[in-house]
Amino acid sequence: MIVVTTNDLAGYRITRHFGVVRGITVRSRSVIGNLGGAIQSVFGGKLSVYTNLAETARQEAYELLVRHAQDLGANAVIAMRYDANEIMDGITEVLAYGSAVQVEPIQT
Repeated sequence: MIVVTTNDLAGYRITRHFGVVRGITVRSRSVIGNLGGAIQSVFGGKLSVYTNLAETARQEAYELLVRHAQDLGANAVIAMRYDANEIMDGITEVLAYGSAVQVEPIQT
């Protein structure tokens, strides 16, 4: 699966559009994670507890996006983006979305 943030794909021609695809996950911080984050914040610098949580959520949303595109028969996703919203204190939604397309290499 080719996934790009651009609106086109250099060297490829779009032959079919399937529409918007998305992957969504909702994550919460654990009590232990919050404690670890609070301790790290006292000393300043990178908060690895929260960085790891954010990266895990993005990766899961990305994988769900790819699966959704594959289920439609696409072999690429263009204009891919991430979005995140806090649903309530400590609970965050992460969304990956884009346009599922079928592409083929341009013959020269």
